[in-house]
Amino acid sequence: MNLESIARNLDLKSLTPDLPGADGADVTAGYASDLLSDVLANAPEGGVLVTLQVHLNVVAVASHAELAGVIFSSGRVPDAEVIAKAVAEDLHLFATDADTFEVVGRLFALGVSSGRGA
Repeated sequence: MNLESIARNLDLKSLTPDLPGADGADVTAGYASDLLSDVLANAPEGGVLVTLQVHLNVVAVASHAELAGVIFSSGRVPDAEVIAKAVAEDLHLFATDADTFEVVGRLFALGVSSGRGA
């Protein structure tokens, strides 16, 4: 499933709508954490991150971890500087009012797993 399909199925708001490629590579894995060192060490390359954190370091970590996108949960939205940095890093950002637990459950129902095997 690609980012565009995930966004449509989860009714996510794209924060980087002018960034091309959301309909590109498949996202088969996801990760949820608010501890950025944990994300850096464990998030699957090409995956999607679900987090409450909305500061600039999220973009830096997600880019370094080679994630496809970030979903900000619980109605949190980063400021314009964070969004601009994500566009510069070719990182798709999305927002939702749903809490992290619900987002992860809905991702799992769509077939997005942790990528760690069963």
